[in-house]
Amino acid sequence: MAQRAIREYDGKALFARHWNEYFDGFHYPFKSVLVKSGDELREKAKEHGFEWLNQEPLVAKPDMLFGKRGKNDLVLFKVNKPGDVTLEDAAKWIDEKQSHEVTLLSGQKGHLTHFIVEPFTPHTQDQEYYISATTVGEDDVLYMSAEGGMEVEEGWDEKVNEVRIPINMNEADIEKAIRANVPQDIPAENRESFTSFAIQFFKFYRDMNFAYLEINPLVLIGNDAHILDLVARLDDTAGFLMKDKWGDIEFPTAFGMEDQSPEEKAIAEADSKSGASLKLTVLNPQGRIWTMVAGGGASVVYADTIADLAGVEDLANYGEYSGGPTTGETQFYAETIFDLMTRYPDPRGKILIIGGAIANFTDVAKTFTGIINALEKWADKLKEHNTKIYVRRGGPNYEKGLKDIKEAAERLGLYMEVYGPETHVTDIVRMALEGEK
Repeated sequence: MAQRAIREYDGKALFARHWNEYFDGFHYPFKSVLVKSGDELREKAKEHGFEWLNQEPLVAKPDMLFGKRGKNDLVLFKVNKPGDVTLEDAAKWIDEKQSHEVTLLSGQKGHLTHFIVEPFTPHTQDQEYYISATTVGEDDVLYMSAEGGMEVEEGWDEKVNEVRIPINMNEADIEKAIRANVPQDIPAENRESFTSFAIQFFKFYRDMNFAYLEINPLVLIGNDAHILDLVARLDDTAGFLMKDKWGDIEFPTAFGMEDQSPEEKAIAEADSKSGASLKLTVLNPQGRIWTMVAGGGASVVYADTIADLAGVEDLANYGEYSGGPTTGETQFYAETIFDLMTRYPDPRGKILIIGGAIANFTDVAKTFTGIINALEKWADKLKEHNTKIYVRRGGPNYEKGLKDIKEAAERLGLYMEVYGPETHVTDIVRMALEGEK
């Protein structure tokens, strides 16, 4: 499962879009805007449907994929007393916060560029709850607590009930499991309301293909459900199936990280349209050792091995192509790698690792056809940079795939060593480096 974080605003908008379909008996008073500046907020308040920005007390905070905003003093919800933040207060606060670099308690640094602004919700502590769901191994796990807010992590084991829900459990048994594990310290008069919400929340989480979904706190006041703070990550391998339900959702770069390069964005775009998983992070554009690894787990192993044997400064990229990509998708991915690795010369030459474990269902010959097509286009450039290629792969049709790529290398005059599953998964890294000595 590939997890990609989305903004709090987009997560809440997903709830609002599908609320009537999933949350029977509850009303979600969704009022929220995402802005980049105080002026944009002022202009938004002039639009039809956003009059509430001038009429209600507000809350403002950054929406940039980092937590503990309260502890980082990055939530505006009071000036002289709770709930008296006006539109102009919020606009000025946003302009002040985006005017300089911010350092979080975690050490992350960067500029704040996106802010979420919503009405202030008066409530008491005993109306706050915690609920989240995520995938653990082969199961989903639902977490519930009668206590929400910033301190829920303190004493987690005592405060939070966990419900492990196997992927094949039927809906009736899921409901029973959730009912049996609702925290007993929820007041009796509120327990049924929370239980009903929890059952529907889990179905929403699973149907929408979330990888992680957290509301903290959830405030229940009568039939109104207020989502005060939300963290969400989607399983983006399901993106091609969920396009209509998710809408035009954004997967932003996390706070403190540089914006993606055009090549990283191109691969991310291809990934969003595919049932396969295509990932690319350029670590060092002038790096000497480049990888084209099949499988998320294998990509971690190869990166660690290269960093251990050659040093992290020589590792140029990190990523994967997996999940049965088409020949065309694989060719596009390979050509992107070849383009990047032949931009900067290195007197020692370049090393390309085409690796992977033993595939379960990916047709190795089909994906290697895509790599061969890319090699034919880029052979001269690769030779110009004195590139040595090491291949290790197993899985369906791997014998044909290895035979084809070896023959292509000989025909194109490329240096290539080819190995099958009889060779240890990362031995080609050691071979590549020892071959230089």
